[in-house]
Amino acid sequence: MTSDSMDYQKILEGIYSAVEPLKGVGKVADYIPALALVAPDKFGMCINTIDGDVYLINDACERFSIQSISKVFTLAMCLSLKGEALWNRVGKEPSGTAFNSLVQLEVENGIPRNPFMNAGALVLADILLTSLEDPEQEFLAFVRELCGSESVDYNREVALSERKCAYLNAAIVNMLKYHKTIECDVERVLQFYLLTCSLEMNCKELAQAFLAFANHKKTFSYAGVSLTSSQVKRMNAVMQTCGFYDEAGEFSYLVGLPGKSGVGGGIAAIYPLRYSVAVWSPRLNAKGNSVMGMKALELLTTETAESIF
Repeated sequence: MTSDSMDYQKILEGIYSAVEPLKGVGKVADYIPALALVAPDKFGMCINTIDGDVYLINDACERFSIQSISKVFTLAMCLSLKGEALWNRVGKEPSGTAFNSLVQLEVENGIPRNPFMNAGALVLADILLTSLEDPEQEFLAFVRELCGSESVDYNREVALSERKCAYLNAAIVNMLKYHKTIECDVERVLQFYLLTCSLEMNCKELAQAFLAFANHKKTFSYAGVSLTSSQVKRMNAVMQTCGFYDEAGEFSYLVGLPGKSGVGGGIAAIYPLRYSVAVWSPRLNAKGNSVMGMKALELLTTETAESIF
């Protein structure tokens, strides 16, 4: 079956029927008080093709906290600002350890293994703080233009909730400062990082935002952020190898798409030159990835026989 004849809507409906028995498996990210209040058995999914078609199901239009998925957007901005010099401050290798590992950062002398670990994302936050006149508004403007929605916004209540219990992230940012990996005040970096993670989007908006990374043949220029075709492809490579915490290998094995997950239960992924997809279900597995979301994307690439491999 070719992409032109693919009935994505029917496929989405079949996927939901298949994953529905997983309701109740896993638990929400209750270590963040505001996220503990989210209805745990929500499920939404949306596919956007590069031809402009949109397919969605269930709670695809309900917004949620995208959390670490926001790191893709901060990476795009930093890569636009710094180019290849960015990789002098943060690596691009899979971690093999938890996303909030302090031990690995210490062993590697304050250079985060990749930009999607918390340590790496804190470095990205520092770069934006030191490079932009109004980081909060410029980051928001970039995401809004990517997804085509002016109502996308931060949830400051979620950011504040995270800050109240961000003990490990506070330790990470202080270690980064000790090693001179960041320049700004540690509290400023931590608060801005948590604010970007608090961004709320729905599956439809998230899939639309990721469509820009799915089509490297189209000019990438949004709200002053510009990337070359090569940079977009390399971002996809980092998503493929580092986008799912220490479960990136499992996701590549089962799904075979570049993407990024967040502890809010969202996952966004792309099939280059074909489509972007976003799925949301709040219950997480032990690695911090959505149980139903991971299974839904595995079924998507199985049913369509479309993956990058």
